[in-house]
Amino acid sequence: MVGVGDEFPEFLMNTCEANDTLQYVSHTDIDSEWTVMYFYPKDFTIICPTEIAAFDMLTTDAQVIGVSGDNEFCKKAWKESNPLIKDIDHVLAADSGMRLGEELGIVSEEEGVHYRATYIIDPNNIVQHVSVNALDTGRNAEEIRRTLLATKVGGLTGCAWQPEEELLT
Repeated sequence: MVGVGDEFPEFLMNTCEANDTLQYVSHTDIDSEWTVMYFYPKDFTIICPTEIAAFDMLTTDAQVIGVSGDNEFCKKAWKESNPLIKDIDHVLAADSGMRLGEELGIVSEEEGVHYRATYIIDPNNIVQHVSVNALDTGRNAEEIRRTLLATKVGGLTGCAWQPEEELLT
């Protein structure tokens, strides 16, 4: 599994952009920018749109990319039909064939889908945080945001550190 301190692998994925156009994203798009890339099992499910809507709060702090194994056309249709994710401001990417998920080590072999994995990647393309949840357990985007901001501050932060707080000495 790709972990903290590892370079995030190269990739190229088709996307459904925030404005519903179909494009693509690659590893070169995340260079020089803080990125939160989160993986979810499937489009058109119950838990996933709650996470996608919540992860949208991170777009002011980092580039955000949501990824599943479903194709970009499926993502576009889902966005157009689901009010929770219709107006999100971040990209949904298609890891069709799950090549990136396999390289990262985050594919459930039993279910054939991505686990709920979250990566915080720094501007040098180095993984600074990774977490992986079971398929039936949604993530807390507020904690991911807190972790992102704590990582970006570049100092010692306590377990419940918030951006307005001092660093530990």
